[in-house]
Amino acid sequence: MTGVGNNSVARIVIGEDEEGQRLDNFLIRRCKGVPKSHIYRILRSGEVRVNSGRVDATYRLCIGDNVRIPPIRIAERPQNEVDEAAKERVDLPIIYEDEAMLVIDKPEGIAVHGGSGVSFGVIEALRRQRPQAKFLELAHRLDRETSGVLLVGKKRLALTALHDMFREHGAGADKRYLVLVKGRWMNTTQHVKLPLHKYLTEGGERRVSVNPEGKASHTIFRLLARWQDMSLLEAQLKTGRTHQIRVHLTHLGFPILGDEKYGDFALNKNLKRDGLKRMALHAWRMAFRHPLTATPLECIAPLPDSFASYIATVNRKNDPEFKSDNLEEILNKR
Repeated sequence: MTGVGNNSVARIVIGEDEEGQRLDNFLIRRCKGVPKSHIYRILRSGEVRVNSGRVDATYRLCIGDNVRIPPIRIAERPQNEVDEAAKERVDLPIIYEDEAMLVIDKPEGIAVHGGSGVSFGVIEALRRQRPQAKFLELAHRLDRETSGVLLVGKKRLALTALHDMFREHGAGADKRYLVLVKGRWMNTTQHVKLPLHKYLTEGGERRVSVNPEGKASHTIFRLLARWQDMSLLEAQLKTGRTHQIRVHLTHLGFPILGDEKYGDFALNKNLKRDGLKRMALHAWRMAFRHPLTATPLECIAPLPDSFASYIATVNRKNDPEFKSDNLEEILNKR
């Protein structure tokens, strides 16, 4: 392959690791640092060719396909900047691993990948820490502020199967989150079906709002504990929209504690003084079938100390008004 991101044409022959990828996703991964708008422009213009012909952005690559990528000038940071950042030993606890996949307990405060002002993320750190690995790709995403279960594919076939599983929403993976919210949540179980719409702020930041013209979204909330002015919930995702849990809760009047995008900003300042210095959202459990063997798996990321210690502080100050039968089991899985 000749270099992508310089003044020469790149020609890539697709192997088994790339088989099944959409062409646009393949280019986005290959052309690091290139805006997506530019990727789609060269696709629309026909500058990208597969087997000497024009193809749609949604074309799925096959073994042996010859992909031509035109010269692309990339405004890159120094070559070793990502390496140096990722070299700082990022602690990525392993929940499960085999030859096909890897399940990580992602810390809060680290992005899943570099970009948008972030020099590196989980996937860059993993690749730096495992230079012998031929293939490592994210199967899904978590917000930078969210901790917990994160799946990574180690084989293209496994990654494709995981992507298909997540597209099935409720019929695929059973994803559960623990979330601490402002207010007294009264319903033991509540289904929330509110359509979500993505938009950009004037400053160019991505945001999501409840909007009748948005995409159908479904979250099931279960009450685990309630105090005088806050509640601990389990959130089960039936769809996987951007910022779904955060926006559903804010719209209902129960913003997540520590949420700097959709939360109660004045309250968040007080929470930091009281010891909660993060967003109280944690991807604690995922049940799914292995992407290659179909064996049932359940992966649990214990509640982080930063989250659990704040709940313990709240408990010392106020006895809960409500406590579910399995609350202690959840809190003690650490």
